[in-house]
Amino acid sequence: MSKHITNKSKFKETVKGFQENKGEYHILSDFDRTLTYGTDEDGSKRPSLISVLRNGDYLDEDYAERAHGLFDKFHPIEEDPEVSTKRKKEAMQEWWSTHNQLLIEKGLSKQDLKDITEEGGVRFRKGVPEFLQFLHENNIPLVIISAGGAGEAIPMFFEEKDLNYPNIHFVVNRFEWNEEGKATNHKGPIIHSLNKDETVLEEYPEIYDKIKKRRKVILFGDKVEDIDMIKGFDYNRLLTVGFLCYRIEERKEGFKKKFDLVLEGDDEDFTFINEKLISP
Repeated sequence: MSKHITNKSKFKETVKGFQENKGEYHILSDFDRTLTYGTDEDGSKRPSLISVLRNGDYLDEDYAERAHGLFDKFHPIEEDPEVSTKRKKEAMQEWWSTHNQLLIEKGLSKQDLKDITEEGGVRFRKGVPEFLQFLHENNIPLVIISAGGAGEAIPMFFEEKDLNYPNIHFVVNRFEWNEEGKATNHKGPIIHSLNKDETVLEEYPEIYDKIKKRRKVILFGDKVEDIDMIKGFDYNRLLTVGFLCYRIEERKEGFKKKFDLVLEGDDEDFTFINEKLISP
């Protein structure tokens, strides 16, 4: 576990500014492997909520096989540095459009989403509950932008932990549901790993109105691409925090070039962040 502050003056100024003018800030964050732990003790990736659904017995066996087939086809494209961003975006759109239709075909229910939040494979990092409570008590908006097919499970996860405060706003993939609680159609634009940015918030005016005048932003992510969540937003200060928790040596230099603070290691948590932002 180690910390890399790549821009010490900016970090110090932001911490001071946040403590003195909290009302000018909002928090922008990814969810899986950012607010939650990214790896197991053996260094392997912890599951995201969608992978819990994909790997479990929540839907029939054919779903798991076909969902894994989509992962095997599209995930290498997402991770390949030689593939153009344009091609990656096309592939991500195709992946999640196809996967969402598969979920509908296989009878995804709200109960399935509730079940995966209680499965236990996904855990908040140490210090996250305290961080969330602090944001709530100080009325600081937290906007979570997350891709993937189990988006509505994220607010359910917060509910299950009694942490779904009114200052937390979720921009996630959602479904339309029938009276039996079964998914019938995808709702709104598909959000994937390469189009997560705050420009989509203009389609969510109830969220956008709460943050548009808060032009100082602290951003959390576990991929360099997560920095693009800020694209299209008119900010005047940005501090970026990256959780580097898998493929560490391979990705370290890229993280240090892009993020102002890099928290490296399997067991990294919010302790340092809380010490700097919450403690007077």
